[in-house]
Amino acid sequence: MGELAGAVAVITGSSSGIGAAVAEAYAREGADVVVNHPGPCERADAEAVVARIAALGCAALAVEADVSTEAGAQALYDAAMRRFGRIDVLVNNAGIAAASPVHETPVESFDRHLAVHLRSTFLMTRLVLPQMYARDSGRIVNTASQLAYKGAPGFAHYTAAKGAILSFTRSLALEIGRRGINVNCVAPGATRTPMTAGLSPDVMAAIEAAIPKGRIAEVADVVPAYVFLASAKSRHFQGQCLSPNGGDVFL
Repeated sequence: MGELAGAVAVITGSSSGIGAAVAEAYAREGADVVVNHPGPCERADAEAVVARIAALGCAALAVEADVSTEAGAQALYDAAMRRFGRIDVLVNNAGIAAASPVHETPVESFDRHLAVHLRSTFLMTRLVLPQMYARDSGRIVNTASQLAYKGAPGFAHYTAAKGAILSFTRSLALEIGRRGINVNCVAPGATRTPMTAGLSPDVMAAIEAAIPKGRIAEVADVVPAYVFLASAKSRHFQGQCLSPNGGDVFL
């Protein structure tokens, strides 16, 4: 029996990268998992994650939904509840990133970054809380970034959204502190994922040189923080942020 045996987890943005790895790690710990992807382009990747989870002996469901919209978040929640009847763990992980200096950032891009990162976190949390309250049990894990602490030129819209997620997490922790529900953050450092794959070798080399550990994280370096925060072992962690970042930022 694993750390999450019998649990049901919903992970937004889990067709690739950190989200997909977390989904599979949860399954290895015994959880059934709802895998979310935003559109048709990611469908094959999501189905592949579901297949790998099934091979581990757990149930999985792929749901296409843009969780930055109220309708999309509701669709994901409804699909999870129809299939499994409850949600024990919510991981708010949907994210995008595009570089541009503030004076060249289109308003639409700024709004989209806040919607995908922050609005989706609010919408999904708002939906799952009532059924967690009814059972006085649950775990919510939000994905922030170490850049929320240190900033990054060209990514003000991204870091603003991640900083807001940190603040949202802390305020929610104060709301639910005496309940059997925990909410925390993971703020990964630079990690090799499809999101960073488009960065130039020079940029990646500069990022790597600034990390005390001397390397950019692999997804496997980040996933254990998500497993811990979803497990009973994190019962006294509330409103906290774990940052596997190789020493890039000290929280």
